[in-house]
Formats: sequence, C-alpha cells, structure tokens
Amino acid sequence: TVRQGVREIEHEQVLREFRSKNKEIVTAKVVNVDPVTGDATVSIAKSETLLPKKEQIPGEKLVVGSLIKIYIVDVRETEKGPKIMVSRVHTGLVKRLFEQEVTEIYDGTVEIKSVSREAGSRTKMAVYSRDENVDPIGACIGNKGTRISGIVDELKGEKIDIIKYSETPEEYISAALSPATVKGIYIDEEKTARVTVAHDQLSLAIGKEGQNARLAARLTGYKI
Repeated sequence: TVRQGVREIEHEQVLREFRSKNKEIVTAKVVNVDPVTGDATVSIAKSETLLPKKEQIPGEKLVVGSLIKIYIVDVRETEKGPKIMVSRVHTGLVKRLFEQEVTEIYDGTVEIKSVSREAGSRTKMAVYSRDENVDPIGACIGNKGTRISGIVDELKGEKIDIIKYSETPEEYISAALSPATVKGIYIDEEKTARVTVAHDQLSLAIGKEGQNARLAARLTGYKI
C-alpha cells in the first residue's frame, strides 16, 4: 500500500539520520517520564526514543519539556522500525562533551586516552598531548575552570578527575590514584600492580566504598 511505502521511506530517513549521529551527542527534549518505571521518552529532531531509567544519571530528575544532552550508543534496524539506543551514563557522553568544549581535543592537540566512569558520582579521564607546550589537563579545565564547570553542570555535579596519561605504567597508575600520593608500585606479568601508600593516604587511595581504586583500575587496565 501507499501508506506502507511512505512509512518505509520515513524509516529509511530516520535510520540514515541517526546512523550519521551514531556515537555522537545530540540534544533531546524530554517528552514524558513514566511515574512507575522512571523511563523517559525523548524526542530528537522528529523522532522519539526511550531513555531507560538505567541509562539516566542516578539521582537526576528529568523534567518534561527540558532539553538534555544524550549519547547515541547504537542505531539498529528492527522489524518494528529503527531502534535508537541512547544513554546519559555512557563514558562516550563525557568524551564528546569535552570534545565540544575543548578546542585542543577537537583539533587533535590533546588526546583523550581513557575514561572510566560511575555516572552521577565520579569520572576519571586520562589525557595526553604530543605538543610539549600544551598542558593537556589545563586545556580541559580551562581558564578559572570555565570549560570543565559547564560539563560538570551538564552531568549534574559529577566529579571529574583529569589526569595525565603516561606510557610508563608506574607513572600512569600513580596519577590515576590521585588525589592520593603513591610511594611505590610493583607490577607483575599479569598486569597486577601492588601499590604502596603512606598510612594517612590509604583511605584516599581506596576511596569511598573502593571507588577511587576501582576507577583507577578501569582507567589504566591494571588490577590494582
């Protein structure tokens, strides 16, 4: 039928549009929030998709009519039409927000090497610059914190630790465990790092409920 033909063309257009935005950030409008499940329906351009509760930042209250930034995780073709999978907890959201905010990342002067995240609470991000005249951490923070503060606001106050990436595992792991000061590191063949810290640095290194050590391990790829 003609109607089915029109619908198929529309599906094709939606699919094309979102495939071009896959792994990117888009601004979406909150259309509806289910009072029982907490799942939200959001509209992007002329299409609507579901932002499940588990893909929302813990503790954030989505308001109908408000605009939010979401990360497009995947675009799939299903029997019922295009399925657009979106998230606000994905590490890609943090990465893309910094790319939008920091010209040095966008133009490739500063590179994001790794991101580990516990959404709504804390993110660790390792950055690197081949240009020794560019301070990669300073570039991400911005003058008087202007660049990072906008991102923190968008992520509803999530703490962001920016650390300097290093090819030397000991240096990288030490930086990843900041704000704790590390005394010594021993690394074995199985990518396990034994880290020594002063007694008064222990709770800082481990972090609340183990969060600091956990994020550092995820960031570096080493078991700490």
